Amino acid sequence: MLHAMIMAGGSGTRFWPASRRARPKQLLSLVGEDSMLQASAQRLEGLVPAENILILTNEILVAATRKQLPALPPASIIGEPYKRDTAPCIGLAAALIARRDPDATMLVTPADHVIPDVDRFHAAIRHGETLVDEDPARLVTFGIPPTYPAEVFGYIERGEPVADGVWQVARFREKPDVKSARTFVESGRFYWNAGIFMWRCKTILTALREFEPAMMDPIDRIVEARDTADFEKVFREEFSAVKGKSIDYAVMEHHPNVCVIEAPFDWDDVGNWTAIPRLRGTDDSGNSTSGKYLVIDSRDCIVQSSGDHLVVTLGMEGCIVVHTDDATLVARVDNESGIRRIVEELESRGMDAYL
Repeated sequence: MLHAMIMAGGSGTRFWPASRRARPKQLLSLVGEDSMLQASAQRLEGLVPAENILILTNEILVAATRKQLPALPPASIIGEPYKRDTAPCIGLAAALIARRDPDATMLVTPADHVIPDVDRFHAAIRHGETLVDEDPARLVTFGIPPTYPAEVFGYIERGEPVADGVWQVARFREKPDVKSARTFVESGRFYWNAGIFMWRCKTILTALREFEPAMMDPIDRIVEARDTADFEKVFREEFSAVKGKSIDYAVMEHHPNVCVIEAPFDWDDVGNWTAIPRLRGTDDSGNSTSGKYLVIDSRDCIVQSSGDHLVVTLGMEGCIVVHTDDATLVARVDNESGIRRIVEELESRGMDAYL
């Protein structure tokens, strides 16, 4: 049976000041009325029964996550006591699912992606499910055809064909410099790594125990304690001993049987404020706006305000202005990556109230 795990523990620092520790990117309604987490769960309707959906998030976000997804059983939303990257997160989820359903097929999807065409997404997942059924020892990932030489994504190089639109993975490439990214895109052999996966739970668990036994030993003890009174205590103690590592480093780059499906759906990881014009659209001057605003003689600006606060730009070009109740960001669009520096500076100055 198909199960799904949504990874919802990201901090979304590049969306400061709208995104905060207690309300990160995936809980925000950046595109449409629903949050990206809600949209991720809705995308699974008709594909995965609600009782087969598992959400892994940060422990401080459990209450907010349950509030946004009231249809899910409370036990389906699990808060990690420490941030440990994707491999431990996936290992824990796979072990919990396998405890219920030893032959389960598992879909892994992040909570902060935008995939507007649900029908094409479902068709791709069904295709992945078929590939796993044909070869239960296979790991399946989904590659996004690149539209520009992005430096912020990992890449997947395809190898020999497996089926129509499916290839063996030749190798994974880390985030490249712009010259390498341009070479990747021009070759026609590379995809963006979307971080969406499918496999049998037992297959990914076998791989993790082979490649990362020190990671899986404490996870196994956590799962053994799942329905006991000591679960929270065991979870905190054992998870603290887990070394964080991405699933790509831990398994995907080493496993001998990985294939990539060329994703037939549009995809955006909404990585920072510069994604907003792509998703919300712009006016005739290239401005993307939300909330109360007045844009005069301004071009290519991203403006967002909250509540009744009016934001006015006059004679501005290529700027980001984001107003919240307690903080306002003004930055150049071409220096958007510097927002991480703001978060680091706030941390170093002890200004945690703004984080």
